[in-house]
Amino acid sequence: MMDILMINFGNLIKEWISNLGFSENIASIARDFTDFVLMVLAITAVYYIVKLVVLRVVRRLTHRTSSTWDDALYNNRVFHKAALLIPGLLFNVLAPYTVTEYPEILNWLLLFNRILLIFILIVTINKFLNAVYDIYQGFEISKSKPVKGYIQVLKIILYIIAIIVVISLLFDKSPAYLLGGLGAFSAVLLLIFKDSILGFVGSIQISANDMVRPGDWIVMNKSGADGEVMDISLTTVKVQNWDKSITMIPTYSLVSDSFINWRGMEESGGRRIKRSINIDMSSVKFCTKEMLDKFGKISLLEKYVTDKQNELTQYNLKENIDDSIMVNGRRQTNIGVFRAYLSEYLKQNKYINQDMTMLVRQLQPGESGIPLEIYVFSKIQDWKPFEDIQSDIFDHILASIPEFELSVFQNPSGSDFAKVISTGNKPV
Repeated sequence: MMDILMINFGNLIKEWISNLGFSENIASIARDFTDFVLMVLAITAVYYIVKLVVLRVVRRLTHRTSSTWDDALYNNRVFHKAALLIPGLLFNVLAPYTVTEYPEILNWLLLFNRILLIFILIVTINKFLNAVYDIYQGFEISKSKPVKGYIQVLKIILYIIAIIVVISLLFDKSPAYLLGGLGAFSAVLLLIFKDSILGFVGSIQISANDMVRPGDWIVMNKSGADGEVMDISLTTVKVQNWDKSITMIPTYSLVSDSFINWRGMEESGGRRIKRSINIDMSSVKFCTKEMLDKFGKISLLEKYVTDKQNELTQYNLKENIDDSIMVNGRRQTNIGVFRAYLSEYLKQNKYINQDMTMLVRQLQPGESGIPLEIYVFSKIQDWKPFEDIQSDIFDHILASIPEFELSVFQNPSGSDFAKVISTGNKPV
């Protein structure tokens, strides 16, 4: 039917051109050219009708439905790209009826159109995969199982297939013939796609072992990364550092090299505070009765001092200890009472997680004094509030130390030497 219609219309054009006084050859060329132009105009009209009418209907339908998958397809312009297939398919059907007198030109036009159709099809599939990724991101599982790397691998495979098909069309060879020749070219392909292959392997291992998720806080000293994972792709992991800079880490590096993932801390309900203060060993001493009376007036220590002193008194009486010598028997020390005070102080702190490890301990004494370490967990994990809590605790500790007749160890400074000189070389 289409063949008869095009022939009849073409004959009318040819007859009209001949009646104008042009030669038979010119009339034939004008007929073929007119047919081709009219075909292009008709295809263009059909495309815009589909674009303006059908796509508008699709947009209204997607906005009215409650599901999100159709919105993802529309927002990623899947329907827009698919609509471009219509002109190509129509051209493939109608072109043989308009350029019949020029078989060589027709063959080249059809070849170009087929290549264009392949390109449009790949772009459409690419947009569809982007929509699938957006839909997947709406599920809870996407936080622990990122699939961006797999989708990128699928895209690469599609591009390779498209290139093979296009080359087979250009050289008029079967795709199987080209695939057979890829064996000798495999080493070059492996070299070209080395990063992609390693990234794909790394993505599988990262996903299978749940090593990293978008939103995790990771530290990788080798790459200078210290921040939140923003994106995990086939070849790179994008990390936004706390100073707002961006670090790109090769995906496979997260498998081959070591890094720290703070997710466990975030899921535990606490963030560790582990810091010590060095106490001057010369300030450590046994508690006198006056000191115990003073310490007993501290609300957090009232019960501890009384109970501990009763326990030690009973022990010394039972063992017939001569308490006229301070080192005989068991006695309280100012640093021991201070440790008890810190333990009670931390127990009363509403920002400290009481269900997690809580220690106030002495570390190995050294040339810088006795390290007194605080090892607790804050309930609040956000960076700024956490630092405020930690600072408040140690502000209080530093201010409390003199109350227990202890002193913090500190290397002599310039002002210390100046005091020595001003007092006639006599230490103060």
